[in-house]
Amino acid sequence: MMKNYLIIIIFAVLLASLGGADASALEPTRNNSSLISRDLLFGNPDRITTRISPDGSNISFLAPKDGVLNVWVGPANAPEMAKPVTNDTYRGIRSYLWSYTSRHILYVQDANGDENWRIYSVNLSSGKILDLTPFKGVRAELRALSINHPHEAIIAMNKRDPQYFDLYKLNYETGNLTLILENKEFSSFVIDNDFQIRMASNMTEDGGMQMFLPVNITDAENASWEPFIKIDMEDTLTTGFSGFNKSNAVSYLIDSRGRNTAALYAYDMATKKSTLLAEDPKSDLYGIMTHPTEKTLQAVAFYYDRVALKVLDPAIKPDIDFLNKLEDGDMSVVSRTLDDRIWVVVFTKDNGPARYYRYDRTEKNATFLFTDREKLQGLALAKMTPAVIKSRDGLDMVCYYSLPPNSDEDGDGIPKQPLPMVLYVHGGPWGRDYWGFDSIHQWLANRGYAVMSVNFRGSTGLGKSFINAGNLEWGGKMHDDLLDAVNWSVQKKIADPERIAIMGGSYGGYAALAGLTFSPLTFACAVDIVGPSNLITLLETIPPYWKPEIEQFTKRVGDFRTEPGRKLLVERSPLSYVEKIERPLLIGQGANDPRVKQNESDQIVKAMQAKGLPVTYVLYADEGHGFARPENRLSFYSIAEAFLAAHLGGSFQPIGQDFAGANLTVPAGAGEVPGLQEALEKRA
Repeated sequence: MMKNYLIIIIFAVLLASLGGADASALEPTRNNSSLISRDLLFGNPDRITTRISPDGSNISFLAPKDGVLNVWVGPANAPEMAKPVTNDTYRGIRSYLWSYTSRHILYVQDANGDENWRIYSVNLSSGKILDLTPFKGVRAELRALSINHPHEAIIAMNKRDPQYFDLYKLNYETGNLTLILENKEFSSFVIDNDFQIRMASNMTEDGGMQMFLPVNITDAENASWEPFIKIDMEDTLTTGFSGFNKSNAVSYLIDSRGRNTAALYAYDMATKKSTLLAEDPKSDLYGIMTHPTEKTLQAVAFYYDRVALKVLDPAIKPDIDFLNKLEDGDMSVVSRTLDDRIWVVVFTKDNGPARYYRYDRTEKNATFLFTDREKLQGLALAKMTPAVIKSRDGLDMVCYYSLPPNSDEDGDGIPKQPLPMVLYVHGGPWGRDYWGFDSIHQWLANRGYAVMSVNFRGSTGLGKSFINAGNLEWGGKMHDDLLDAVNWSVQKKIADPERIAIMGGSYGGYAALAGLTFSPLTFACAVDIVGPSNLITLLETIPPYWKPEIEQFTKRVGDFRTEPGRKLLVERSPLSYVEKIERPLLIGQGANDPRVKQNESDQIVKAMQAKGLPVTYVLYADEGHGFARPENRLSFYSIAEAFLAAHLGGSFQPIGQDFAGANLTVPAGAGEVPGLQEALEKRA
């Protein structure tokens, strides 16, 4: 929650109008033949995260092996011949990279969601897998790869001190680790193409960021630094350096200082002057495309309601023009060979699976590879409609909503009658919702619900003013934004006001709890996934490696170290208002969550039980901040589906076999969800 890392984690017949009927008395529709099976949406994908090796000889992707995601590698011109090169048997691999040798795969894995990532290498010639950071309770992160050092990587580990990450040079053929910097003060570093540390930064007491330049770092344990750039708190989420040109003389700077949206600049490291390269008046920089070896800037992307790609290098304009005509949807170049001849391209659609192509720039030929979920092709899937909704104080909120297929006969974005709706709130809160295929939207729309996702204030990508409007507004104006989107949906006759649920994970889980406590009559029910209930205990138990950035949280959420700050946090904590809850609640929690500890769910369940309030609590012994294992995802969404159907009246697919392989217990409220107690008894 509240931070993104390198490891960087779907309902179909409309019901007749039920008017103002009591939501708790609604009769769900069962076993409709048009329901899309949950495993097609929440089970393992067929293939995902497709990459081409740097030399172009092989192609790779994540795909199931015996039901568990692993890395597969095969000839670039014959992906059907790919074979698994990893052998994870339980949790699945979710992130990997090619090394510049083209003979090694690097991937990361944690233990049961604890986020203490280990780095592994696969030697494709020998098949040998090395655990490169075999240290218990230690978090390792890949920080830099470079074509100039094809056998090595720069990694960071908090082995010496849980709060601070030391930097090491790692040889992933031999496993040799060389300390290059013992870090006792900084939260982040900027590393160039030659593996030189060019900048470091830490957070200031006012929530800003101070950057430093190295004066002497030849001694790994006694480096010295001089102050460089001071970034004010309002710009810390929208300003930073992102890579260098080939000579390392110029860094690409994403900068919102003195402006609202984050633009891209070329920053000359010698003269300390910056030159504007690309900007957008409505959104922050979303992505950068540079040549694989020359490091020249070729294109940038911005993201308001859809991806907008701006080509800066005329050499690739014919390629982009060709690809844009190939498919509908938003196109991304996700992998390239070092000679830049072969690209792997993916097209994201809202009502169909992602489609991968292998594109030969020399031949101007695109070969279709596969989709990520083959069995979804040809099914009646929901469209996702962008909408800009005004908040009560005049902010523009970019939102997305989906309607059940065939509910909008004239295509005006309004169903023929108001529908039960699920407000699905994104996590972070410093993240955002995007247009495209969304399993949650598809699942709920297929079961007969409208689904609304809101980029409320505090969401990223829409300018720093919009982000900073969310400061100290958890459960305040951020909650008002969600209510404003609900009211808009009711006024547009999209949503039936008597049948609206709120659901989300992480911050979205907090929003679900806030919905039941701060607006107890607005929502018919709520689903909270790994959401905090008590903001004081949330901040007091953050992972140790977040503590160097504690001012980020205290300035944007509330300061648990001061009396006024604690007063605000108590006022904004759903746990403080349990007695106001009038509607049913479903909670899902991972026992190993390092960000939102299990106690956040335990506290509110205990308080609700003491007051005799209905709550169902589902606990997963082998999960952390969310549900990584598909068996656990399927089990929870089967419970959520029955829960929503009971209180909103949508269709649902019975739990059936969706508990197979799941590691769950239900400490409270199994009898509150139709079929849950029976499923648990059969499983036992």
